Formats: sequence, C-alpha cells, structure tokens
Amino acid sequence: MAHKEHALSQPLCRLLWACLITFLVIAIDQASKAWILYDIMNPPTVLPLLPFLDIILTWNPGVGFGLFKAHSLGGVIALTVLALTISISLGTWLWRTTDKFLLVCLSLIIGGAIGNIIDRLRFGAVLDFIYVHLYIFGYHFPAFNVADSAISVGAVLLLLESYMRNKNDSAHSSNKY
Repeated sequence: MAHKEHALSQPLCRLLWACLITFLVIAIDQASKAWILYDIMNPPTVLPLLPFLDIILTWNPGVGFGLFKAHSLGGVIALTVLALTISISLGTWLWRTTDKFLLVCLSLIIGGAIGNIIDRLRFGAVLDFIYVHLYIFGYHFPAFNVADSAISVGAVLLLLESYMRNKNDSAHSSNKY
C-alpha cells in the first residue's frame, strides 16, 4: 500500500492554501478600506468605538506605522517597488516551504503588503483608519489598517516560530552528548 502524503505537503495544495490566505487578507483589507472611505467617513469624522479606540480617516504616504514617508511620485514608486520586491522574496520562500505554520505567516505578510501596494497605486498613499490611543511610556501607535495588522501578526508569529525552533534545536543538540 502506497504511503499517502498529507495534502498540505503537496506543492499545488500548499500554493492553493497560500493563495487563499493571501487573497482573504487582501479582500478583507480592501473591503474594509472601501467601507471606511465611501460609507463610514463620508464626510470624514472621528468615530469613537471604545475609550481607547477610534475609527478615523488618514492617509499614510510612508510604510507601516508612518515610517519613511514618500511625499513625491518618485517616493511612492520607490516604496511600491520595495514592497513588491519583498513580497516576491517572501513568495519564493513560501513556494519552497513545507511548513504549514510558516506558510500561514508568509501568506499574512504577503497579503498585507499587496493590500497596501494596491492603495499606494490607487491613491498614492495608504488609507489607515484604526486608531488605538493607548499611551505607553509617552508613545502611542499611529493609525493602521487590516493590511498592517496582517503584516504585523505574520511577522510576530514568524519571529516566535523562529525562536521556538531555535530553542527546540538547542534542546535536541544538547541531549545528544
């Protein structure tokens, strides 16, 4: 009897799952931005949801959390090319991996990056609308969106996975002797 591989270990199935996760992130991101831009913030206002959470309308000409602002067409193009290059590099890593958790992390990051690339190409800036105004050591987070959240969650999970893998590798190597 032939050994049947787990479905997610097959390349086509892995690619389909990655595309599904990536597409869902992009769809949720773009739908939420359209809802905010054309319905909720028409006209623009501040919509308090919780004592520390508002829905606002702001345009971010930079990358995540307002870093590296691009106020010119050249800057927008440079940030778009950078985001595309990073997405392609992560896509290559995603294509080669057989690790399910890594597939999810990379798909979240790529989906978020593409969601923000779409904004940058359409508007010249990224629409941010979630504003958490909790002050920690005098600092508060800039407004963000679903794409930024997907990138952040994917990156944090990727770092945690790397840390846990290194910790497990160290434990296994120390038990050999």
